[in-house]
Amino acid sequence: MINNKELYNFFNNKNIVVTGGTGLIGRSVVKKLCDLGANVTIISLDKINVDERADHLFGDLTDFNFCKRVTSNQDYAFHMSGIKGSVKVTIEKPASFFVPLIMMNTNFLEACRINAVGKLVYTSSIGAYSSREIFKEEDSSFSEPPMDMFPGWAKRMAELQIQAYKKQYKLKDYHIVRPCNVYGPGDNFDPENAMVIPTLMNRIFNKENPVVIWGDGSSIRDFAYAEDVADGIILTMVKGTGEFDFLNLGSGKGYTIKELVEILSSIIDFNYEFDISKNSGFPRRIMNIDNAKKIIGYDPKINLKQGLKKTWDWYLKNKNENDLRHNYFKDAK
Repeated sequence: MINNKELYNFFNNKNIVVTGGTGLIGRSVVKKLCDLGANVTIISLDKINVDERADHLFGDLTDFNFCKRVTSNQDYAFHMSGIKGSVKVTIEKPASFFVPLIMMNTNFLEACRINAVGKLVYTSSIGAYSSREIFKEEDSSFSEPPMDMFPGWAKRMAELQIQAYKKQYKLKDYHIVRPCNVYGPGDNFDPENAMVIPTLMNRIFNKENPVVIWGDGSSIRDFAYAEDVADGIILTMVKGTGEFDFLNLGSGKGYTIKELVEILSSIIDFNYEFDISKNSGFPRRIMNIDNAKKIIGYDPKINLKQGLKKTWDWYLKNKNENDLRHNYFKDAK
């Protein structure tokens, strides 16, 4: 396990560019890097200042010239910019996922290569996996389609780009992680395109009574707290991914949707019911994190109840932050 002194020596006074640094995971990465003495530049289309110690640059990564400017004279890069949305908007607005993701990933990664950024971690997604119940790095194959079709393919294309760099340019310090369902402070709470946890919290806050949950609550999911995932991403920058093309970053524990709702109801007083006439979704999706534990010392510390409490408390204080976010779905032309 890497200690804080080793991390400080690795990151102190390094110039580091962080795309998506105002997002759910990115803001935790930024804080930790600033704590370690790094010179951090955040690239984002959000009008949010997450840390006074970092430089915030407002700009669009689909612009290749912009990418080349912001990666100049940078030692390391964390590429976490992405587009997060519900299953509903994935189906209804696939181009709003696919096209910007392809453009920003291709441009930023190529700019890092051209400008000789020494080390990079790209944050992919569980959605790049083909559908299964337990996700293991050694079981991944590009011969089957990703379970999140359009965003999944966009993520895979960036992964392939990094693999191509490793083969042709020997960029052995360009690494990939695949997080699971991440939640926490800074999440997207827009009811039109949010994921399950922020959607529930938004509906509870708006006094829905009862809150109706689709299905019977038996579906099992792996929910990882954003700060834990940020630790994994930072450790991957230092240690790499070993023999694997990427590492999984999850909680390693599955919860039924019913358990999630019950834990949430122990924190917040609300009424709920399950609508068993609706589809519950895929029955079980859990990430195996054994390789991340072994290779980088990944050790998630925040359990679901603790994480939900922290997330709810943050939401109550920051309900209007969504107004400052760039929304790829509303802004689609």
